[in-house]
Amino acid sequence: MMETVTFDDVRSAARRLEGAANRTPVMTSRTLSARVGGDVFLKCENYQRMGAFKFRGAYNAISQLSDEQRERGVITYSSGNHAQATALVGGLFGVATTIVMPVNAPRTKRAATEGYGATVIEYHPGEQDRRELAESLAAERGYFVLPPYDHPHVIAGQGTTALELLEDVADLDDLLVCCGGGGLLSGCAIAAKGINPAVRVIGIEPEVADDATRSFRTGQLVTIHNPPTIADGTRTPSLGEDYTFDLVLRHVDDMRTVSEAAIKAAVRFAFYRLKMVVEPSGALGLAALLSGVVSGAGRRVGVVVSGGNIDADVMTMILNEAETGEGA
Repeated sequence: MMETVTFDDVRSAARRLEGAANRTPVMTSRTLSARVGGDVFLKCENYQRMGAFKFRGAYNAISQLSDEQRERGVITYSSGNHAQATALVGGLFGVATTIVMPVNAPRTKRAATEGYGATVIEYHPGEQDRRELAESLAAERGYFVLPPYDHPHVIAGQGTTALELLEDVADLDDLLVCCGGGGLLSGCAIAAKGINPAVRVIGIEPEVADDATRSFRTGQLVTIHNPPTIADGTRTPSLGEDYTFDLVLRHVDDMRTVSEAAIKAAVRFAFYRLKMVVEPSGALGLAALLSGVVSGAGRRVGVVVSGGNIDADVMTMILNEAETGEGA
């Protein structure tokens, strides 16, 4: 099979993003490293524009649209972060954006999406398929469909996250990347292997949304509709059948899953000990280390903290579940 996204594509995306995306910081914590017995490096995409890595892929994709495609406008489907990114980037390029969002999308993400100028069309996850709805609207109104993860320009853009991390931190042993639809994971795996083929790339999913892990283990694409996880960014039904499924199988070394309790504990740890606001989807790699699902003992571990867009009521609920003063 021909390579659909290459290391050169990621490098090209980095050149497009220069001056547009934030080169996010890599942060360390002696407390965290001592807890896991190794050296941990956090790539903080919660400090990216619009608060998540998704800006990278949306910018790389929309910047390459033809004039005719831009005039038609862009439609996509997303629970939040890709929605915000598409809306923000559309505004930067003067492209009208329409977002198909679930009725239960986080309020903060929906408000930001509309604030960036997008038109939001709601759907009911249990009754409608978001991709089918977007494609139907595109056929009716002439929009260009920009998938949230299963698109080569999106994947290459997301891969610049790991490209920067490995440029900034030498000799990583492991790279932990959260996984929803696989755009970030596959892009980061391509970038990491392009710089250092010895890096072990591990995708992290919630236990109750383990479609990618099961797909990775069996070699067959597994689908889980509307998984009941607090990590809303991972509620994608499956890896992408066109690109990310194949790329994950070929470039990722392992997949692991974490419990809902571990995800919430990682959000609390980030808040109390790292002084960072991290959304549940963004805390998956940290959860894997803190819970021992992945051992950091004696290793240099990079962790992609993918985003920080969390509703106040969800954060309050997570913090209130902890014993008073945990980590303070």
